[in-house]
Amino acid sequence: MTPANYPPQHIAIVMDGNGRWAEKRGLPRIIGHKAGGDNIRRVAKIIAEFGIKYLTLYAFSTENWNRPLAEVAGLLDLLTGRIGKESNAFYKENTRLIHIGRLDRLSRGLRKKMEAAVELTKNNTGLTLCFAFDYGGRDDITQAARSICEAKIPAEKIDDNLFSQYLYTTGIPDPDLIIRTGGEMRLSNFLLWQSAYAEFYSTPVLWPDFNRDEVHKALMTYKERQRRFGNI
Repeated sequence: MTPANYPPQHIAIVMDGNGRWAEKRGLPRIIGHKAGGDNIRRVAKIIAEFGIKYLTLYAFSTENWNRPLAEVAGLLDLLTGRIGKESNAFYKENTRLIHIGRLDRLSRGLRKKMEAAVELTKNNTGLTLCFAFDYGGRDDITQAARSICEAKIPAEKIDDNLFSQYLYTTGIPDPDLIIRTGGEMRLSNFLLWQSAYAEFYSTPVLWPDFNRDEVHKALMTYKERQRRFGNI
């Protein structure tokens, strides 16, 4: 058995519980999403202070389009309204932003803002923050397979390494630890290929309340894990 490398190089988080956080307080669900958005930069800063180089946040899945139209519209409006301000803050904090997922279903305005945020921070050398928006693990694998076919790569040349180069996360190491807030015990179509040997940690704490102490608890649990990678 191999002790878990510490600190992990890459943490991925399923940011769950915004709606429940609001409902517990008698507030509209969109207020919970706003509170969750407010927590993103705080947690990113904490993660960087622990010496972790990569953070991937699951913000909006390919299935989230099936939520009530008003909630989806509210989420898109929140992102559109704050992405410029947030990207400027991340730029000053030396954080590099990467978008993973589809862009074609976003409005032209939101797509341009997303691309501008990536361009603004591309030379930053601190934490790399991968923002998974309109992302799904199955879609990731499907589009990679489609791209490989379009490139006419011979079947005998396709292996794990080559396939990984066609995923949205190309150039990003696979996650060592996946954290899910909100207490659920499933991946929900998140980084299905990349998480093959990731450690999983679930906490009942809802995303807007996820803080330094909770990050530390997750890391201490990870530190105690034994990573086998298929070996004895």
